[in-house]
Amino acid sequence: MGCCINFKNLTFTIMVVLLVLWFSDMETCNARKTGRHYRQSSRSVDASLSKNTGTKTHGSNHHHSNGGGKSKQKAPSPKSPPPAAAAPVETSPPTNIPPPDKSEENAPDPTVFDVLDFGARGDGITDDTRAFRAAWAAACKIEASIVNVPAEYVFLVGPISFSGPYCQYNIVFQLDGTIVAPTSPSHWGSGLLQWLEFTKLVGLTIKGSGTIDGNGAAWWQSSNDDNDPLDDESKLIVPLNDTTEQKPRIHEDSWFGSKLPSVKPTALRFYGSYNVTVTGITIQNSPQCHLKFDNCVGVSVYNFTVSSPGDSPNTDGIHLQNSKDVLIRSSDLACGDDCISIQTGCTNIYIHDVNCGPGHGISIGSLGKDNTKACVSNITVRDVFMQNTMNGVRIKTWQGGLGSVQGVRFSNIQVSEVQIPIVIDQYYCDKGKCRNQTSAVSLSGISYENIRGTYTLKPVHFACSDNMPCTDVTLANIQLDPQEEGYHMYDPFCWQTFGQLYTPTVPPVQCLQIGKPSRNKIQGDNDSC
Repeated sequence: MGCCINFKNLTFTIMVVLLVLWFSDMETCNARKTGRHYRQSSRSVDASLSKNTGTKTHGSNHHHSNGGGKSKQKAPSPKSPPPAAAAPVETSPPTNIPPPDKSEENAPDPTVFDVLDFGARGDGITDDTRAFRAAWAAACKIEASIVNVPAEYVFLVGPISFSGPYCQYNIVFQLDGTIVAPTSPSHWGSGLLQWLEFTKLVGLTIKGSGTIDGNGAAWWQSSNDDNDPLDDESKLIVPLNDTTEQKPRIHEDSWFGSKLPSVKPTALRFYGSYNVTVTGITIQNSPQCHLKFDNCVGVSVYNFTVSSPGDSPNTDGIHLQNSKDVLIRSSDLACGDDCISIQTGCTNIYIHDVNCGPGHGISIGSLGKDNTKACVSNITVRDVFMQNTMNGVRIKTWQGGLGSVQGVRFSNIQVSEVQIPIVIDQYYCDKGKCRNQTSAVSLSGISYENIRGTYTLKPVHFACSDNMPCTDVTLANIQLDPQEEGYHMYDPFCWQTFGQLYTPTVPPVQCLQIGKPSRNKIQGDNDSC
């Protein structure tokens, strides 16, 4: 029995030994396989890296040092250049391209059209009208183009119209030279209403340091007094010695050999245009009105100069008619008629920081001539200096007119030696005699504030219609002192004028009737605006 047990133990021992030997052999085999697989994987990774970096792979040195059954490959020499595909390519600038042409840098701006390039001579003698017309025709096709009138040249230009409505927007007329009007009757035919005209344009700007000279003396000296009505208030100006200065008339043949037409042109006129700007330029010696805006919307005039003698007939500085949204500022106006004239159809007019004189002041009107209807509203005139003018701020209407003037403010007006600083005249007449009529343009909402200085004839003149009295006329801070230098002096005058005195005035305006008229004509459909 003990033998059997020993035999069983021996058998178990032998089986354990065999199992150990079998497992040992299996691990050795797996280890070999694993080593082989690792070496192959390493070579694959190295090959992949060598392809990505563009370098040749010669195996992993630390793997080769362990044997692996393969001979070592010779490493590349460090002086050998890398393959061309892997190196960044540096290119030298091409040698066959010519240097930039400097003439291109000095090429003319294709949007600038100089009148000299279109044949203008600029000598003040040769007629340059055709060159101006050609330059405008070219500029008209390009938006924001520039017509250039260069400095240091004098261009003789006849009557011309720079017309839209098919021109592009925002054209600039750059005026730095001088444009002069011809005095030969052959240029004017039977008479024209304007000399330089811009019509139906949008965004036009006239700017520069140049001058428009109308050669007005030739027209003034040859004028027919019947065609040149005088301002009505002029008949009140009577020097104490009852004499007036008589200036010698220049014979018309001495200027041009024959007579100029009786119709005198405006120097510069805008018609039917939007967003117009005039700045920097000077207009002088116009035959009649210097600058006119008719049927325009959105007008800006600033840093502008008008220069004509105080005795030049009917030479308004700026004339507005049927226009709205107008700004006039920072300008010097010297002429022989109204510095600024506001006619029918005007609304939203703002005037400030203007010097006026000589001239007839700043006027609304004349309105209602020949029984016509006139409508003016929302007018502001402030911060104005007037010296040696016939009137200061004035509203003038004809008997028999219709319509209304309302919403007018005159503020901060400084006057010096002005004949009549404050005027409302509803009996205006520029003829020898006018027929009495009952209808009138109605006036309401007229305010005068901070008007100070000296007068030479009368401080205030309010002459309103019997049938249509002036209403809501207000005065505040008025101080007007007589100059007392050889003229008849008159007290303030009021007729059918109703309103309010907000402060005492100097001199007292006791003729103003406080409140509203007891019986005031009600406006009909033909009267209202």
